[in-house]
Amino acid sequence: MMGTIRMGPYTIETSHEDKVIYPDIGATKGEVIDYYRSIADTMIPHMRERPLTMHRFPEGIKGEDFYQKEAPDHFPDWIDRVEIPKREGGSNIQVICSNAATLVYVANQGSITNHVWLSRMERLEYPDKLVFDLDPPSRSGQRAVRAAALALRELLTSLDMYPFVMTTGSRGMHVVVPLRREHDFDHVREFSLQVAKAVVNDHPAEFTIEHRKEKRKGRLFLDYLRNAYAQTSVAPYSLRARKGAPVAAPVHWYEVEDGSVGPQTFSIDTILARVEEEGDPWNGFGRHARSMNKARKKVASKLDETRGE
Repeated sequence: MMGTIRMGPYTIETSHEDKVIYPDIGATKGEVIDYYRSIADTMIPHMRERPLTMHRFPEGIKGEDFYQKEAPDHFPDWIDRVEIPKREGGSNIQVICSNAATLVYVANQGSITNHVWLSRMERLEYPDKLVFDLDPPSRSGQRAVRAAALALRELLTSLDMYPFVMTTGSRGMHVVVPLRREHDFDHVREFSLQVAKAVVNDHPAEFTIEHRKEKRKGRLFLDYLRNAYAQTSVAPYSLRARKGAPVAAPVHWYEVEDGSVGPQTFSIDTILARVEEEGDPWNGFGRHARSMNKARKKVASKLDETRGE
């Protein structure tokens, strides 16, 4: 089934709208496109100016999938692009999802899940947010995920930072901190490692920064590794390729505290009503950006005190 969607000055020719993308609930490609069209006004502020990596499922979530960074040649000229210098030399051209039409267009191309950089196109080396990725150490480890998120919030708040939290729609949660663009990725990564170390020092039996799974001994890994050049994290309100069409959903901290939300609480069937009723918990995210300067000194001092005990 073919169709045409007009969005402002842009026309998008859709195809195979009746193709089933989520077999367990019967959700079709047309419904995926409709979802992204409906959520666009809320989602685009979290994607604008950020290089996009598309996770494409042309035949649905049970079919072959692939990640695509490079902007295909057939994408229309009205889609924004940016040239990305590679650390090893050369460059590639990536899509910038700067408007609702682009979001709908890539959905029609089979991009079910959208991942974005932690920096923006005009200053690629300088992130304006950092991320901690929290996945459970076992299938029954959601209590540990909540505990890790709250422990990070406690420490980050003590450093005068302003953390936000999101369910990933997959296995865990992301704790995300808006930053002023004063430091490059190397410094931000080092700061995120220091924060993770400080939390582990406070909760050594629960959390770890050990990369190797066999050495974690059931503890939750405070994953700070996404804080690097060319790394991405799932965009807020993006669908995930899992049963039930779950969504990466920004949530309130009180929902983490009371345990009322989990990684897949919200889905294609529920998130639009939630946003309509409550708005976006991350509204104004960038206005809370803080400098890392004092926070770096504070966390370094905390680590020094721990070593001296």
